[in-house]
Formats: sequence, structure tokens, C-alpha cells
Amino acid sequence: MTDNNRSQDAVMIERSFDAPVNLIWQMWTDPKHFRAWYGPDGATIPVAKMDVRVGGTRLVSMEMQTPDGPMQMWFTGEYREVVENERLVYTESMSDEKGNVLSPSDMGMPEGHPTTTEVRVELEDVGGRTKMVMTHAGIPGDSPGAAGWAMALDKLAAHVEAHSDR
Repeated sequence: MTDNNRSQDAVMIERSFDAPVNLIWQMWTDPKHFRAWYGPDGATIPVAKMDVRVGGTRLVSMEMQTPDGPMQMWFTGEYREVVENERLVYTESMSDEKGNVLSPSDMGMPEGHPTTTEVRVELEDVGGRTKMVMTHAGIPGDSPGAAGWAMALDKLAAHVEAHSDR
């Protein structure tokens, strides 16, 4: 880890996959694959619209059961960097189903939660395997969002394993 302040407000997870880089890239950029693994345990992704190009937008819906009943959250963002099989950078904001950005406080998030965060996915081929570093800037490393990413990336690993056995 670095010693700058930004690292305290970011989730950074490194994973290695026994799969080629292009398969991991597809997991992040193909809506069908993305819906299969994204979100914490118990979450489903009924909508994943992804225009994967610089300036393209994304709209994702996550649904899950809570003790208070079903909950649905929407996220929108814009792709800032798209370097196929190497780097994907996009913004993420809570939104309504039309992609209109909502205030974090309106969504029950703690004070100081940023309206827009940034997700950076870096991929590297290491002898036919893939090293992936995912950084979500704006989300504290000890937050529920960090725990959600850990669960999602476990689901990604299982999805990759199932998919690469075909």
C-alpha cells in the first residue's frame, strides 16, 4: 500500500485467475457475464447496460433480500479509460432506473460519502494466468462496500472457473 491519503479511501483487491486476460476482460465488459458475478452474496443483477467505450455510459441494477424485504439499487457511470485486455476505468454513482444521479444522503449513505466514485480494473498476463488489480476509489477499505467487493470477486473467481472448464 502507498502512504498517501487516497489509499485510506479506496478498496484495492488483487486477485490471480487461472484464465487468459481476454476472459477476465469479458467478465467486466460483457453484460451477460457481469450480471452472473457482480454484487455481494445473495444479490442479483437484473439490469446491466454497458456501452464500453470512452464516454460510454453504464447502468446497473442490483436487487437483494433484506430483513425489511426486497431492496433495489441502481448505479450509473461513465467509462473514462478503455484499453482492451489491460485497463478499464469507470465512474459509479447511485442513481434511479433512468440513470439520474442521486445524492448519497438521499440513499441513506453516511455523511461524507462521495456522489461519484471511480473503479479501476487493471489486468496483466502472467504466463497465461491473469493478475487483476481492482481499485474502487472513494470507498473506505473497512466499509460494507469493501466487503461487497470481496464477495463479488469470490463470485467472479467461481464464474471464471466454471466458464473456463467448458
